[in-house]
Amino acid sequence: MGIFQDIQIKNLTLDGAMGTMIQRYPLSEADFKGNQFQNHPIPLKGNNDLLCITRPEIITEIHLQYFEAGADIVETNTFNAQRISMADYELTECIAQVNTAAVNCAKKARELYYEKHGDEQKKYIAGAVGPTSKTASLSPKVEDPAFRAISFDELKSAYYEQIDALIQAGVDAILIETIFDTLNAKAAFYAALEVLENNNLQPITRENPEGDIALMASGTITDAAGRTLSGQTAAAFAISLGHLPLFSIGFNCALGADQLLPHIKELKKHSLAFISAYPNAGLPNAMGQYDETPETMLEKVRPYIQEQHVQIIGGCCGTTPHHIHAIASLHQKKVQS
Repeated sequence: MGIFQDIQIKNLTLDGAMGTMIQRYPLSEADFKGNQFQNHPIPLKGNNDLLCITRPEIITEIHLQYFEAGADIVETNTFNAQRISMADYELTECIAQVNTAAVNCAKKARELYYEKHGDEQKKYIAGAVGPTSKTASLSPKVEDPAFRAISFDELKSAYYEQIDALIQAGVDAILIETIFDTLNAKAAFYAALEVLENNNLQPITRENPEGDIALMASGTITDAAGRTLSGQTAAAFAISLGHLPLFSIGFNCALGADQLLPHIKELKKHSLAFISAYPNAGLPNAMGQYDETPETMLEKVRPYIQEQHVQIIGGCCGTTPHHIHAIASLHQKKVQS
């Protein structure tokens, strides 16, 4: 049984925030540099993806906590693991290593889970691909609106390098997430499809349930008007990606569950793919922290499941294994009913 067969019989639970969990560890610059990067010329603290190489036991432990909480899918710790974002740290030569190490951390956590609980309940690994720090649709220069900091081809090349490493390392899905610019996302999916073709792999879809890799898209709504940063509504976002062989499409980040629900409902009207959502633990407080408890978030997530708006749900910023356990428990009740 694979991910397509599983989603036919139950809703799938995605994991929660990685950054929130990493912040719980008292990490120093030495933790981020480890032995391999101890002589690196610039500070590396804050490059969380690098911990897959320098402190892999921490990342594995976090993945395992999410599996134990009931997550069916964990995301690799690779949100910024492409050369565009890694250039900020002068680490563009270790992209394949970081992504491979990240997948290995997730696979180790899955092995530990199976050793303890057996493999009757399948667990999946999604390669997380973030939006990069640049946008192909918007100019960073107010005085020059025609300027672009990066080209489509440059994005595609960077994404290809990352996604190829993730797939070679053995992920079950590619999750292109926190999409604020759909043109960036199109470059990512163009790269993903080319990687699949070059490796004789097929995307998993409703039309091709026996495919090899699930391609998942997740955008982010950035304002009260319900638009992405590049100005698209939920409907426009879905239609713009409608030509792709997507396993799922949804939204994550920026909003809490109650604010996100109307946009999920709109998205559902315009896509034949499975629908996903992983909202934040509410909105950040004045200190940038997330106060929503698992119990509070559970009540706000309940309509997603009971009204069958989504087939995949998890958590983004501020969520922890306790939040995911609450969501997974709601899923279990839905299956039993």
